[in-house]
Amino acid sequence: MTGPRIVPELACANFKESLHFYIAILGFRVRYDRPEEQFAYLDLDGAELMLTHAGIRLVHGIPSYPFGRGLNLQIEVQDIDTLYANVIAAGVPLFLPMEERWYRQGRQQTGNRQFVVSDPDGYLLRFFQDLGLHMENEDHANRTW
Repeated sequence: MTGPRIVPELACANFKESLHFYIAILGFRVRYDRPEEQFAYLDLDGAELMLTHAGIRLVHGIPSYPFGRGLNLQIEVQDIDTLYANVIAAGVPLFLPMEERWYRQGRQQTGNRQFVVSDPDGYLLRFFQDLGLHMENEDHANRTW
């Protein structure tokens, strides 16, 4: 199989507004679309997602804002600083400002520079750039969690 094994499809209350947000502010590009269905397949540095109007038949129940409750999409990007500057310049409110964060994975830690924004429908988008790995010290690694 080629390509991603999972691609989220996000329902949008205002398809044109959401499409503009993803393309003009976040820098996604349209791989293909079906304007007559208010559908677009987008890509940013290999991260793929689909946008569609909230009236699609695959929405469970009646959608209510924010659509993205409980969903946090982590998206790796090549140039976090430029993306962050674009978001700030566009006046998009930050859900979480830029931070450097290290996460334990066994006896090593992986680092991210990251920030979180909410799209027009309430989906949380956590953009990050990888900072690499480092080993934990022995005292920390022997702790009982």
